[in-house]
Parts: sequence; C-alpha cells; structure tokens
Amino acid sequence: MTRVATIPLQSVLISGIQRAQSQIAVSQQQLASGSKAPDYATLGTDGVRTVSAHSMLARQQAESTATTQAGTTLALQDTALTAIDGSVSDLRTQLQTAIGSGQSSGLQSTIQAAFDQYRSALNTTEGGIAVFGGAQTDTPPFTPATLADLTTTDAPAAFANDQKRATVRVGENQDLTVGVLASDAGGGLFDAFKALAQAGTIGTTLTDAQKTALSDAVKKLDSGISQLRDVNAENGRKMAQVDTLGTRAEARNTLLKGIVSDNEDADLGQVAIDLATRKSALEASYSVFGQLSRMSLVSYLQ
Repeated sequence: MTRVATIPLQSVLISGIQRAQSQIAVSQQQLASGSKAPDYATLGTDGVRTVSAHSMLARQQAESTATTQAGTTLALQDTALTAIDGSVSDLRTQLQTAIGSGQSSGLQSTIQAAFDQYRSALNTTEGGIAVFGGAQTDTPPFTPATLADLTTTDAPAAFANDQKRATVRVGENQDLTVGVLASDAGGGLFDAFKALAQAGTIGTTLTDAQKTALSDAVKKLDSGISQLRDVNAENGRKMAQVDTLGTRAEARNTLLKGIVSDNEDADLGQVAIDLATRKSALEASYSVFGQLSRMSLVSYLQ
C-alpha cells in the first residue's frame, strides 16, 4: 500500500536526479575539453566579448608577425651595412698608407676583398629575395660581377633595385615604411670602387698617376662611407622602433589571450571539486529515492 504523498515526492526526486545528472554531464564535458561551454551561444553575454576578443587577437597576431618579419629584414640589412662599413673603412686606411709611403704591396688584394664584400652584402637575400632590391626580385640589386666590370658601367646600370619600399602595418592605424635600397646604401661607394678599377692593376710600387687616382678614390670613399652610415643610422632607428612595437604587441597579445581564457577556459580545479560534490549529491538522491520507493503504509499500520 503506497503512501498518498510518495508518488509526488518521487516525481520531485526524479526531477532533482535528472538535474544532477545533467550538471555532472556538463562538469565532465568541461573537464574533458577544458572549456566552459561547447559553443559561444552557451556562454551567453560573455560570448559577444569572446568573439570580439578573438577578432582583436587575430588582428594583433597578424600585426605581430608582420613586425617580426620587418625586424628580421632590418637586422639583416644592419648586418650587411655594418660589414660594408668595416671593409671599406679598412680599405681607406690601406689606401692612405700606400699613398703616403708609395708602397702598395698587397693593396690590390685588399681592394678586391673590399669590393667582394661590398657586392656580396648588397646582394644579401632572405628566403631567396634580395633585402636591398625593393620590390625587384628578378635580379640581384647590384649587377656587376667583377671589379673590372665597373670601368665601363655607370651607377644607374649597376643598380637594378627599384624605388619601392615595403610598408608594414605594425599597430592600430600605424604603418612603418622599412627597407634600404642598394642604390641608397652603396651609390657613393660605387664611385670610389669605379675610380679604383680605372686605376688599373696596382703592383708593389705606385706610379704618380695611381697615387692621384687613389687620392681621388679616398675622397669618394669618405663621401660614400658618410652616405652609408647615414642610411644605416636610419635603419637602426627603425630597428629600435620595431623592437618597441614588438614589446607592446606582445603585451597586447597577453592581455587579449587572458580575456579569451577568462571567458572560455574552465577552472579545472573547481570543475573537479564541483564534479565530486555533484556525484555525492546524486548518490545521496539515489539512496533517498530507493528508501522512499520501499516505504508503504503497511509499515505504519502494523
């Protein structure tokens, strides 16, 4: 004989058990996926903020990638320009020594080595693309292959780069023009190397004509080195700017990732606690439901 109140009470308990089972299922899914919800709709009002944060994060990451690539290009250009500066500065010293002493043993080799460094640096590539070529990728930006080629080559024909520099989006409504052109960095030095090439092969002792040619070359080296250093100084300024922008971009990335994580990621420690608590509550509900199902008025009428 079932008690009059038993069936309604069982119905209430069944509803509670179903809710507890549903909550356990949610906790188990959170524990397995590490996410608060399976989709943005389930997040409710936080879903809008999360979608917006994802959009901002994607844009910020794209800008960070562009900034990193620009920084790499600027660093390669700085290395190449510094190498040219070192070799031509040493060449200038050797030329002055030879002019003063009249002795030029080994000078031709020094001139050739400096030219090779100059040519190689101006034709530096990154991923197969010349870093001093502007938008020109079909040919090396500095075309003469040997020092002797300079005797019959003018500067416009020697430099194959165009005048286009890359513009990089490095921040919100902030663009940075980067890139050094071969003709800008090496134009002045080309005149000096051409003067040296026209001086002919230099032996152990300089002729008067060669002394005059070397003196002219030293003046042109001074002008070319000054031009090179001005270009490299500007390149260094942009490197520092890119480094600063990169640091700021990383901070924004961290902030946006934190917002996304707060909205999407479940607190696994709390989820584990909730899961254990809900399982205990469910087991208690099963026990109560079982006891209630076994109750009858017979027990009280006897």
